[in-house]
Amino acid sequence: MDICGKREMDLLQQLGFTRTAGSPEELQAAEILKAQCEALGAPAILQPFEIEDAEVTECTLEILEPYCQSYPVTGYKCAQNTFGDGLEAEFLYVEDADQVSLSAAKGKIVLVNGFMRVPLFRKLMKAGVAGIVTMEGELRDDRGETDLATRKLRRTLRAFGNVPMAHTRVLDAFDMVKRGACKARLVLKNTLVERTSHNVIATVLGTEKPDEIVSFGAHYDSVDFSKGVYDNGAGSVINMEILRYFVENPPRRTVKFVWYGSEEIGLEGSWAYVKGHKEELAAHQLMVNVDVGGPVLGMDKVTVTGEEKLVHFAEYMSKICALPAAVRQGIYSSDSIPFADSGIPAINFSRDGAPGAAYIHNRFDTLSFLSAEALEKTTRLVLEISRALINGRVFPVERTVPQNMVEEVEKYLYKKELAEVAEEK
Repeated sequence: MDICGKREMDLLQQLGFTRTAGSPEELQAAEILKAQCEALGAPAILQPFEIEDAEVTECTLEILEPYCQSYPVTGYKCAQNTFGDGLEAEFLYVEDADQVSLSAAKGKIVLVNGFMRVPLFRKLMKAGVAGIVTMEGELRDDRGETDLATRKLRRTLRAFGNVPMAHTRVLDAFDMVKRGACKARLVLKNTLVERTSHNVIATVLGTEKPDEIVSFGAHYDSVDFSKGVYDNGAGSVINMEILRYFVENPPRRTVKFVWYGSEEIGLEGSWAYVKGHKEELAAHQLMVNVDVGGPVLGMDKVTVTGEEKLVHFAEYMSKICALPAAVRQGIYSSDSIPFADSGIPAINFSRDGAPGAAYIHNRFDTLSFLSAEALEKTTRLVLEISRALINGRVFPVERTVPQNMVEEVEKYLYKKELAEVAEEK
């Protein structure tokens, strides 16, 4: 069997619709992937898991002094609701939440640069802010051609506290600060709901070492407004082509393919998988993750969350097969993280778009900047490296995550900060 980029593009086109976590569209995409697996002769299952979500029924931000004006905002799901007529308080721009700016932030609605991360949120909670407004976009945005995302205050952040939160455009934040906004009213009403997401799982048993597993992963959900073909329909179709290869060329070791749901809201699908398959994980030798691919202008990258020897192997294979790639040891913010956290080494493949030549997490993530040839190139790289390992007489990769990578994973998961706040409570 030869790799076929046109076949990958055809499947990618089928998946090219917005499919957010736990939505009917995400389930539709899961069913497309399941049907494709079965058409290849690989029985597949849809494995459900529950995710936390919320429905925002109202969110408004009104500047009250020194002028009166309402601005378009979206509410943070799972953030604290306001009561009555809303939260009315002084309004303060705290920039990147430096110590000086936060010294005057207690009890105020604060505007911060960018969107929320754990260190920033923790500082805001310690400063005693009453409400938070984050921002996204560029000053040159056209409202009719760009979208304002609905964000979620994840459990990890809520461990440090909770306040009403809204999200606005950079161009509106600019207007507020330039005009000296100093008092505001924020209204947020949202209701927690539970939704069902799914992982799609297919397995090809090994011919000689069926008890040793190499798993392939790619997430298939998208964010609001995005068709998500670059992120990560591309990884999904690349892994489908790899599955096709191993169905036609039975591997020495078992290969398991998992298309993960709800990655975009916190790796929910892969966390559900490792939590639900603890006994099976003992047999996993390596996790191969593919996330983003297909841009005409770009660069293939390989990120190894494992021993240095695997870095060198991947680099050598790239050169031997004349498939250029930048290879490094590190972590990759995707579904390999829960596996690495469980002690399973991982190798991550991505084709990152050249600056200005690819779009992610917005309405511009479409087929227009992708090609069959670019998909083929990444697929060949994934296949050449993975099949050499899978079909080795002895599996050459040590089943361990080196201490420096353990530390990187723990830093990514903010384990130290979460432990500290648990002790405080």
